[in-house]
Amino acid sequence: MTVVRAPVDPRLEVAEIHRRVIAAGGPALLFENPVGSSMPVVTNLFGTRRRAELAFGTRPFRFVERLASLAHELFPPSARKIWQARDVGLDLLRAGTRGARSAPVREIVTDDPDLTRLPALTCWPEDGGPFLTLPLVYTEAPGGGAHNLGMYRMQVFGPRTTGMHWQIAKGGGFHFAAAQERGEPLPVTVFLGGPPALILAAIAPLPENVPELVLASLLLGRRLRTVSGIGPHPLIADAEVALIGEVHPGERRPEGPFGDHYGSYSLVHEYPVFHVTRAARRRDAVFPATVVGKPRQEDFFIGDLLQELLKPFLELAMPTVRDFWSYGETGYHALSAAVVRERYRREAMVSAFRILGEGQLSLTKFLLITDRTVDLRDIRAVLEHVLARTRPETDLYVFGDLAMDTLDYTGPEVNRGSKGVWLGLGDPVRELPRTFAAPELPVGVADVRVFCGGCLVVGAPRYADEPDAAGRLARHPAFSGWPLVIVTDEPARAAASPMNFLWTTFTRFEPARDIHAASLRVSSNHVLRTPPIVIDARMKPGYPDELFCDPETAELVERRWLEYFPDRSVAMGDSDRGHLD
Repeated sequence: MTVVRAPVDPRLEVAEIHRRVIAAGGPALLFENPVGSSMPVVTNLFGTRRRAELAFGTRPFRFVERLASLAHELFPPSARKIWQARDVGLDLLRAGTRGARSAPVREIVTDDPDLTRLPALTCWPEDGGPFLTLPLVYTEAPGGGAHNLGMYRMQVFGPRTTGMHWQIAKGGGFHFAAAQERGEPLPVTVFLGGPPALILAAIAPLPENVPELVLASLLLGRRLRTVSGIGPHPLIADAEVALIGEVHPGERRPEGPFGDHYGSYSLVHEYPVFHVTRAARRRDAVFPATVVGKPRQEDFFIGDLLQELLKPFLELAMPTVRDFWSYGETGYHALSAAVVRERYRREAMVSAFRILGEGQLSLTKFLLITDRTVDLRDIRAVLEHVLARTRPETDLYVFGDLAMDTLDYTGPEVNRGSKGVWLGLGDPVRELPRTFAAPELPVGVADVRVFCGGCLVVGAPRYADEPDAAGRLARHPAFSGWPLVIVTDEPARAAASPMNFLWTTFTRFEPARDIHAASLRVSSNHVLRTPPIVIDARMKPGYPDELFCDPETAELVERRWLEYFPDRSVAMGDSDRGHLD
């Protein structure tokens, strides 16, 4: 970890330093003197794969693999098998929480909290204000029942109020809805800091009513220490800060904008309001924060590690799914791919429906499915594999008017959109083209690039100038031999790397509106699409702006770089690109 001793402003400056450091693969950062706060702030704790692995350790992987293996090894059960599984039984007996008489988080307690004294970050120039970006939000089901620990951004409105960004499909939001039905405020405790296992448990896409604190305890290999006495919920003993309060039924307030992990702003919408009544903290508390934006940021490394961790559980829950991957470059929900079993015709769709019906995976927008082994992390390999095997007329499904990730603005309105499933099963049915040559390009097309075998990236007129350009290009003979064509405003950028391709394509299209084909016909209520399949990934009216640092902050950070790092130990990356080419 590198310590920054120079005064740094939590409004824009800290975030810009963070982005430049993470873009250069640099260290975790401890800002000792954030302007306006006496509490230091730490960022970039998980900003490389190696640091994420160090933070969470190897135990979670060993434990999850061991637990998943028992589902097969214990059946049929026998005394010998049960005895051999005693290590897991002992872990389960040690799981949960244990009370403590005193704890660091209770060293300072106040009934007059002032949230504006926290070094909460304003990360992007159009953000609605400062946000808590790593809050661990604890709630309990009204009337008794399971608890929930989730991570939802929280805009600081004033000394004692914040927004509560409960999106659809979030456990805390379900608890709030139940409290509203009873006409009761929902008690909420927000933790900042604590064991890293809490972060994994909070963001893990667990089934409803699976207690996150128990999972965190299992990942730690010990009971979580808690302390009672200053609020409706026990406090995590080793947290840095605890905010105690409630969310009132029926109260909403505009929240946002916020520069989000889709690489653009999520806009202003009405969300519940969290009222803080008490606060507790360590005497030497450190405020944890992160910054999201265009890939790859810190959340990318946590998300990928979490996918690897939960893969054995996924295979238990969905036995026909042999492998699965969601692409962080698309915001995770916009694109996923799976290798499934196909033991009878269209069994692959059984697996697709299981995926699209499983917890937060139900927010997946587009899903690629195959039944043969392929490296799902390699999007070029996955696309070539699927495109060589697909018959789009029968293998491409689009489902309209469904729920969509709240942060994805490609649908007709917030939380509404469509989904697509594209199958590529069995043996190859075509040889994929790998070079493009046409005697004449279509009108308005000046740039055509090959992304991978079978897939072209084509520059087209702006959507505002010709909304129907993608349909026109789908019918043009120049592209007739290509199974997939991506139409974009930025062909050079989109084709520059797999990361660019994923981000510029799948964060900018909605299946029901933006998938075109050379021709369409309906058979047995199924739309048969004749290739090429053309995805219109151009920027559309109403899409939020791409995230860029404002020039004044960029100039300030460049000028002060040696004040932050006088020993010249930290390189300065290009924050506006993230890791995009």
